Amino acid sequence: MMFLYHFMWAFPLFFLVTVASFSGSKRLRERLSLDLPKGLPKKGNLWVHALSVGEVLSAVPLVAKLKGAFPEKDIVLSVTTRSGMALASEKFSGQVACIMTLPLDAWWCTRRMINCVRPSVFILVETDLWPGLLGFLKQKGVRSLLVNGRISPRTLKSYKKAPGVVRRMFAPLAYCLMQTDLDRDRLLQLGMAREKVITTGNIKFDREMFTMDAHKKGEWLETLGLKPEMQLWVAGSTHEGEEIVLLRVFQDLKREFPLLRLIVAPRDVGRSYEISRMIRNQGMAVALRTTVSKKSHPYDVLVLDTVGELGYVYGLGSTAFVGGSFVPIGGHNLLEPAHWGIPVLFGPHTHNFELMSESILKTGGGFRVQDGAELYDVMERLLSDSALRERMGGRAKSFVVENRGALERVMGYIEHIRSANRVG
Repeated sequence: MMFLYHFMWAFPLFFLVTVASFSGSKRLRERLSLDLPKGLPKKGNLWVHALSVGEVLSAVPLVAKLKGAFPEKDIVLSVTTRSGMALASEKFSGQVACIMTLPLDAWWCTRRMINCVRPSVFILVETDLWPGLLGFLKQKGVRSLLVNGRISPRTLKSYKKAPGVVRRMFAPLAYCLMQTDLDRDRLLQLGMAREKVITTGNIKFDREMFTMDAHKKGEWLETLGLKPEMQLWVAGSTHEGEEIVLLRVFQDLKREFPLLRLIVAPRDVGRSYEISRMIRNQGMAVALRTTVSKKSHPYDVLVLDTVGELGYVYGLGSTAFVGGSFVPIGGHNLLEPAHWGIPVLFGPHTHNFELMSESILKTGGGFRVQDGAELYDVMERLLSDSALRERMGGRAKSFVVENRGALERVMGYIEHIRSANRVG
């Protein structure tokens, strides 16, 4: 079966290498392992892979813990997407030996990369399972494990169409460390061995969150051209189809709350200009984060067209809405706004964060809203009642604190497979 998989890569690989030779595309050359990382340290590195932005954020506490636990080992981080690479370059600059683009799963590319990195352990964060890479790592005697694993209902439905193939994909992994019992049960439904599928919790709870004192907050507000008396509604990780709903609700709210301002942080910052046009077409003043300053003209809506600043901007908010939930994306991470002790709102589609969304609802730190009308009603209540905001915000923050501890459990399994490697 793996022979057929590798054979299927033969023609695309030949074609892409030819294109890369003529185009000179740096990214394509990296994905084909034509340009390999230089100056990597001796063999035995810890290789951590994070697909994109969400996985890179999950890797932040993990990498910090690995550095403390294994100071004699160098850490190599691989990322797949451009946005993930941009964030990784910011978060891990000077902390890891190398940040590289994960190559295509073609046999020639993965072998060259493995021979270059020479890892002792491969740690896959959350997703991006590649059978060729995992298979070659196993052939080399490198033990791999999945950390912070999750299986959404959509993924489970896809996996059930070919459970035998899925079991083969997961087979090289020594452990699958899952976020919740629900994720573990979904993987077990596919016939995985119980002893290797373990619930350890979500390591995102253990991430060292942003901090901001009153002076720092004042600097942020001044930089963004905002005043302390303004109420700020932060809508993070929004997707196409959500901004129009948020803008209509905001317009209605602003009639009652003239000091209200909206900050929109699209999941894809490349959509920032499109969203800005939408705001202007609604008759509102708009500013981009990259051009705004304390001297800028007043605006109604700020579009955050940067990567890595949303965590701080949530700290300026009175309330938050987390996107990917009004459209069937499955939602995004609720922890950042909850960490700041502000009420967290989200839509009906949160299947990527099922337990997290249900837990924050049970603790009373958030609201699930079904549509724009319900969002307006909830926002009106929150903006009118500072005591309610403070009470919900405190519960949201407690939700974050009480769920920490997953990282220690994960580290135990990493140490176990490293010990097994040494014995072997």
